[in-house]
Amino acid sequence: MSTPVPNLSAQDALARYLDHLAHERRAAANTIDAYRRDLADFLGFLAERLGRPARMADLAALDRTLVVAWLGRRRTVDQHAAATRARAASSLRSFFRFLDRRLDTPNHKAMMFDAPRRPHRLPRPVSEQVAGDLIDAAAAAEAPPWVQARDVAILSLLYGAGLRISEALSLTGADTPAPEALRITGKGGKTRLIPLIGPVRAAIDAYAALTPFASAPDAPLFRGVQGGALNPRIVQRLMERLRSGLGVSEQATPHALRHAFATHLLAHGGDLRSIQTLLGHASLSTTQVYTAVDAERLSAVHAEAHPRA
Repeated sequence: MSTPVPNLSAQDALARYLDHLAHERRAAANTIDAYRRDLADFLGFLAERLGRPARMADLAALDRTLVVAWLGRRRTVDQHAAATRARAASSLRSFFRFLDRRLDTPNHKAMMFDAPRRPHRLPRPVSEQVAGDLIDAAAAAEAPPWVQARDVAILSLLYGAGLRISEALSLTGADTPAPEALRITGKGGKTRLIPLIGPVRAAIDAYAALTPFASAPDAPLFRGVQGGALNPRIVQRLMERLRSGLGVSEQATPHALRHAFATHLLAHGGDLRSIQTLLGHASLSTTQVYTAVDAERLSAVHAEAHPRA
């Protein structure tokens, strides 16, 4: 239900919008931070033009030319990339929808602008061979046996269960012995159930048996060498060392293992809806990018293997 607030400042409206994102939309913290930066920049730009802080009446009377000028400045002066400018345009549209529906301040004309196009970038998964080689290299690395087992377990979760680093590191002692399926809370506080294949369960249990730290039900499962919760940067550095030793491209990142999980499932007959659920994507269109990756791989195979190629 909309509530007229003609005397509200634009900054107060922004605060209400961010609260709406956090508590009603349950948006991820990174998303809220990005929207806050974008909209604070826009309101600062508007205040420069007005010579004073903006109020709701200013937002209601806003002309689209000023929005275009703001986006133009982000391109030419601030030199933001197209993807960042596209996100900023999306942030502004979402904010004005909130003003219309919740604060009784519609301004459809201001939103009649052409948003910058996001560059079309396909996920870059590693191959099945490279994924296996990376896990094998972690098992053979020069490190204490429990650290070897820890690294294998984490990489196995990224590739064998499609988890994000943050999701893998969110596991606790309550997740051992490894269950048939993990209950994971991902972006936006959304919970999903992830089946664990045998090799992934075995990797987790092997680590749990070797770790020198007590695995209390509410304590982090994966630990650093000092006993604290494992830092994501340690996993990123691990991948840097492994790919260097294998002579693998810099595109072989921890997230590339998650991409590989989806791409390889699709290549072996997995359906998009199931993969969407496993990855925790809110929209099927997000998952559909993997069909383009698989088509690209098939085209390369065709060009290399066909006798007339």
